[in-house]
Amino acid sequence: MEETEQFDDQEDEFFEHHRIISDKGQKFTRIDKLLVDRLEKTSRSRIQNACDNGYIRVNGTPVKSNYKVKPLDVITVELPYPIREVELTPENIPIEILYEDADVVVLMKPSNMVVHPGHGNYSGTLLNALVYHFEQLPKNKDARPGLVHRLDKNTTGVMVIAKTDQALNHLGKQFFDRTIERRYVALVWGDVKEDGTVIGNTGRSLQNRKVFTVFPNGDHGKHAVTHYKVLQRFGYVTLVECKLETGRTHQIRVHMKHIGHTLFGDFEYGGDKILKGTTFSKYKQFVQNCFDLLPRQGLHAKSLAFTHPVSGEWLTFESAIPSDMQAVIEKWTNYAENSMKNGDIN
Repeated sequence: MEETEQFDDQEDEFFEHHRIISDKGQKFTRIDKLLVDRLEKTSRSRIQNACDNGYIRVNGTPVKSNYKVKPLDVITVELPYPIREVELTPENIPIEILYEDADVVVLMKPSNMVVHPGHGNYSGTLLNALVYHFEQLPKNKDARPGLVHRLDKNTTGVMVIAKTDQALNHLGKQFFDRTIERRYVALVWGDVKEDGTVIGNTGRSLQNRKVFTVFPNGDHGKHAVTHYKVLQRFGYVTLVECKLETGRTHQIRVHMKHIGHTLFGDFEYGGDKILKGTTFSKYKQFVQNCFDLLPRQGLHAKSLAFTHPVSGEWLTFESAIPSDMQAVIEKWTNYAENSMKNGDIN
């Protein structure tokens, strides 16, 4: 999304939902066989893959494809929609280019823009804009021209696009080898006491498949590492820099929530509520004004550094924090200064 995410880690965020209660006289039958018979246009391999990824639960517990269904079992099925084959329509959507040569384009992705078409978003994406502005972009393994990574819909910041097959392959390998350097600025709830590192597998929540969570025991999800350091403290919220070692879906958002510092304004992870602070109505109104200014998570991909796929030069690109996030940072700066003067924040 989102944070920067390699396409190897990509999963659709929309699902088909089914709830089945087995009969009283149900014979012990493998769940993959039963579901293929019960669900239309669903292959056994798709069911097995869904089981492997925790999308199928019996009586609230994820099961493997060889689970034997018993009488009155309650089966919950959440299947990712298969990738829809769509004709990619060029759209004249403005894009902010930070750098361009014959091999790569570095751009600034705005908020409220999906990177590529998917379920429910078949137009108005960054990719629709790219195929309008650039001809003959190379296709990656998912047939998405020029893309080697992505950002979440409401995360802003720097992205690199490949213009040639050589650039696509070279940049893809750099992401795979984790040699690309990615730094983000995040506004999070709470007073972050010290710099640190979060290490924990991330994957889709077993309770809500539209969000991700940390699996501390490593029994689910994929290995993920986020380094963070404090940039500025405001008492009830903190501005931090996050450096990604891996690039999993929603990684920063999930890791910061895991350590008790949910991103400010992140409605998918509960950051759009007052998580720290006072009970005074004046404070509540102040926070609501901040939410109105920044109706998204406070996350910006500030810099991206990589080796140029042809020249071999190490390139670093930075982008300014967008105006909506900057306005909220300034409001918190003023709030903290005034609170310190009045003795409201120690």
